[in-house]
Amino acid sequence: MNNIQSSLSRAIFIMLVAIFLFDIMGAIIKYLGTRYPVQQLSVYRNLFGVIPSIIILYFSKQWYSDGRPIYIRQWRLGLLRGCAGTFAQFCFYLSLVKLEFATASAIAFCGPLFITVLSIPLLKHRVGYWRWSAVAIGFCGVVLVMKPTSDVFTLYALLPICAALGYATISVSSRLFDESLPTAVINIYAVAGTLVSSALVLFTTSEYVTVVSTQDWLLLLAMGSAGGAAVFCLIYAYRLTEPSNLSPFEYFGIPMSFIIGWVIFNEAPFDRLIPGVFLIIAGGLVIVWRERALGK
Repeated sequence: MNNIQSSLSRAIFIMLVAIFLFDIMGAIIKYLGTRYPVQQLSVYRNLFGVIPSIIILYFSKQWYSDGRPIYIRQWRLGLLRGCAGTFAQFCFYLSLVKLEFATASAIAFCGPLFITVLSIPLLKHRVGYWRWSAVAIGFCGVVLVMKPTSDVFTLYALLPICAALGYATISVSSRLFDESLPTAVINIYAVAGTLVSSALVLFTTSEYVTVVSTQDWLLLLAMGSAGGAAVFCLIYAYRLTEPSNLSPFEYFGIPMSFIIGWVIFNEAPFDRLIPGVFLIIAGGLVIVWRERALGK
């Protein structure tokens, strides 16, 4: 029992670190998104995002003792997750540029709802009445935040939903890898796939903008490193315990993103977030409660 509690506490702490790093990355993307295309930001996010995983592998005694494995049996899955990452990054980064920081982040937090739906075909889970009801509640919250019938509605509000679907695919598929695989190795495969596919998207859909400012280079490095470290922490946390144990703590990202949007970008979209954001959180928490009840 003590080992279980220790793993859970460690997973929760790592999850909170991941959420904070994601918000830092998002703030930098929103700042740079006015000067560089989001496709280019995605390339640099993945180029620099592999650095944390390489550093962790280099200093991992367990990796050396296991013979420094780099090949994974599910290598195709590892690379395909990169394609899902490219789709999610493009949608989310563009939404950060076009919407308020907290609004884009809040809508993207419908991810647990997609995780529940995707767990049916990918993990062969059974989803009953309670969890389907939770998905419906959360979806109503997303609609309220989007306000599709109001004058302030924009199609860009659909982008965080698409991003949440992509990120949920990545999260659920992380459970399909062998438990013996180092998290850093799994992340390197995903980043490699995302880097290649995002580069193809950049050079086929947009023009490369030369980075000439030292400050921008440092921000790009910080953006990629924060994003790479956040993904590593997220995967590592989900491999330490059941996803239902961590899902409630993901919602700490909503007040974090609101504070960042208010302090850095002078945004305070109360009218858009309330009451929809509470339904999004409620839907996620109902899913968590039901999964724990079934586990018991």
